[in-house]
Amino acid sequence: MTAGSTRLLLINGVPQTGDVPPVSSFLESTSGAYTTTRTHDGASCILFWDRHVRRLSESVQILSETRPDLLGIGPGPAPNQTKLCMSSVAKSLNHSLRIGYRLAYDEQTRYGLTDELAITALVRSKEGVGGLLDVFLHIGFYVPSVFGSSGARLAVAGPGRDLASAKYSDWVRVRKELENMRPPNTTELLLTNNGDEFLEGSITNFFVVCKVADKSSAPNTSSYGIEVQTAPVKQGVLPGIVRQLVIEICSDKGIPLREIAPSWSERNFWEEAFITSSLRIVQHVDSIQAPASYEDLQMTTWVSWISKNFEGPGRITTMIQKEIMARAGGEGYQMN
Repeated sequence: MTAGSTRLLLINGVPQTGDVPPVSSFLESTSGAYTTTRTHDGASCILFWDRHVRRLSESVQILSETRPDLLGIGPGPAPNQTKLCMSSVAKSLNHSLRIGYRLAYDEQTRYGLTDELAITALVRSKEGVGGLLDVFLHIGFYVPSVFGSSGARLAVAGPGRDLASAKYSDWVRVRKELENMRPPNTTELLLTNNGDEFLEGSITNFFVVCKVADKSSAPNTSSYGIEVQTAPVKQGVLPGIVRQLVIEICSDKGIPLREIAPSWSERNFWEEAFITSSLRIVQHVDSIQAPASYEDLQMTTWVSWISKNFEGPGRITTMIQKEIMARAGGEGYQMN
């Protein structure tokens, strides 16, 4: 028995029988709003679960008002009852979570596993019943990487996502198409609408630690400070849970942060770069590749690449990682 060889799927708290597909296949085949998190500290607590439930509720509401088809709702206006049903989603999710966690814990005990759990919750319209919602919970075993052991290798691949304010499973299909643009030896794709302003990764948010002129220094001197930069939500990036935590930590610790899309033309001022997600938490970036011209993004074969390299996790990246993990217990959903 190894991590990933057993997966669980619950629908409205009822465990499903038969083979459960990997989470990517499940999302690709099931339209709806979703969120993904994982356990921490030997699967004893679920990271930032309350934030994930709130974000899932927001995604459902946004989709029901703007793109009901992405919730599995057919042609015509979305049923008004969808808004009312959201009050029961948190209750249904927590009920499913308790059942699913116990089943996963039994599997861990039976096979002597020490892995964490990756948990994906998805909400969609109940087929044939207007206004009612189905709650899916997918659980699999997960082995987190040790922070600093390996860095991400990024490459620019295509434009930003549509309706980035909501997290929905149809993006998995779009992301799969972007994967065809992935150069060898890269581990994540960067999105940009103009070739210069980097928005986010295909499954992560993107940050740089940038050297900036110190406006408080004396005239005619070359003094620099640093600031963390990440694209603003209004520019079309996913409002990630860990992204928000980074913003809060920078504010609490007095680390300058500006919500502005990092500019590739300013890459010589980038001291550090990192990506965030609810599974990786924080991962430092080893390298970024971009085509020599934006027009090359339309080609199937790129002639030349420009690279930016970094040396391991920097001071700011490490500090932010430690602060997030320090808050994990306080905001964790305790299961034991």
